[in-house]
Amino acid sequence: MDPDIPSPRERSELAKDAPPVAHASFTIGDIVKHRMFDFRGVIFDIDPVFANSEDWYQAIPEDIRPRKDQPFYHLLAENAESSYVAYVSQQNLLHDESDEPVDHPAISGIFDGIEQGRYTLRPEHRH
Repeated sequence: MDPDIPSPRERSELAKDAPPVAHASFTIGDIVKHRMFDFRGVIFDIDPVFANSEDWYQAIPEDIRPRKDQPFYHLLAENAESSYVAYVSQQNLLHDESDEPVDHPAISGIFDGIEQGRYTLRPEHRH
């Protein structure tokens, strides 16, 4: 038996500490808006669970702090004043039904355009 391969019993012990499987409600290219704050954006990356720093997480007021065991989305975001990159939990996002494009300077470097209400990735960014 290979000593580097965990036994069934060891795998069982390791699995009990694994996070639950999170299911993403949104996909790359979706246009979304924040549930509580006035901004919207296009998703360009997804983390299956929280993957930012603990300092970032603790900076969120406790009464609105999201759970870590859910997908978190990287957005090219905009509000009335500026464009920026946002990191948002799934529970705080809704589909944006405005049919308006997102005005962010980085969009053309990642996406080709919009088809059927969703941005399409440039070929060089597809997996």
